[in-house]
Amino acid sequence: MSASDWRFPAEWEKQQGVLLCFPHNGNDWPGKYGAIQWAFIEFIKKVADIEQVILIVASEELKISVLEKLKMADVKIDNVSFIIQKTNRSWMRDSGPIIVTKGSERKALNFNFNGWAKYNNYKLDKHVPEKIASFLKIPLTQVTYKGKPVILEGGAIDVNGKGTLLTSEECLLDPKIQVRNEGLTKADYETIFREYLGITNTIWLGNGIEGDDTHGHIDDLARFVNEDTIITVVENDTDDHNYEPLQDNLYRLKNTVLENGKKPNIVTLPMPKRLIFDDIRIPASYANFLIINSFVLVPTFNDERDREALNIIADCFPDRRVIGISAIDLIWGFGTLHCLSQQIPQ
Repeated sequence: MSASDWRFPAEWEKQQGVLLCFPHNGNDWPGKYGAIQWAFIEFIKKVADIEQVILIVASEELKISVLEKLKMADVKIDNVSFIIQKTNRSWMRDSGPIIVTKGSERKALNFNFNGWAKYNNYKLDKHVPEKIASFLKIPLTQVTYKGKPVILEGGAIDVNGKGTLLTSEECLLDPKIQVRNEGLTKADYETIFREYLGITNTIWLGNGIEGDDTHGHIDDLARFVNEDTIITVVENDTDDHNYEPLQDNLYRLKNTVLENGKKPNIVTLPMPKRLIFDDIRIPASYANFLIINSFVLVPTFNDERDREALNIIADCFPDRRVIGISAIDLIWGFGTLHCLSQQIPQ
């Protein structure tokens, strides 16, 4: 079966802007909500310097408060568009729509967010795709397969824009833990990817990193940095729980092919040192970077490996400026820059 004419563009392709949602649920960052607001303002500033920020805020009152903070931080407010919409959380990579293109046409896909098949408070988040499609004035398609809604978060997939998609077995195929779509097989998912995203080739990695609340999202593991190069995290400490699964993922990538039958170039990226807060292992990963027009924003963790990671990522993007953003507070919510955002292709 040939791929759909609709295509999910690669993240490095030209963007209209980035969808963000200002944090208002302090329960996602217990004890750190004050710091989170200012960390998020800095994130908005970096994106708004380059392109449009489509910013969801929960209320008119919050919008006023956010505007004051944006002015204090000297943010390009003309590049920030507000949408008033109540949400449960701020993780737009997963609750926001995926925008696909066909020539100059665009449409939004609603992949039926359900709280990562883990949390019950997601009903407000389910309205985000419709709200964004309306703002962009583009049609919205509910993703279904064999008559049932398909549940898929944006953080579970990464694409090269040419027909290859990366995902993980832990996230989509585990039969017992955080089951998104009961009974769906690899073949079923590949049919869905083909029909809705224009994918002809799927690369399946194994397990995700320890502490990942999403149970194996790919955007903490491996990412395309161009159409034939994949960057993947590795753990060099053989005593670390991440060592074996990440070595397995590296092995799989070295033995796979792209949509054109050629082997991908593989670049390895270190993991930050084990990060513990309140006796919990937090899923810090340099792979959670965000590519925007002419820039790459990389989460950093006050770690000696920050510099090494930034240099490796900079080598992968010779035509873009690479900027580290401290994510030591953001990661307490179990995600950072990529998880919080969703790019809007032009």
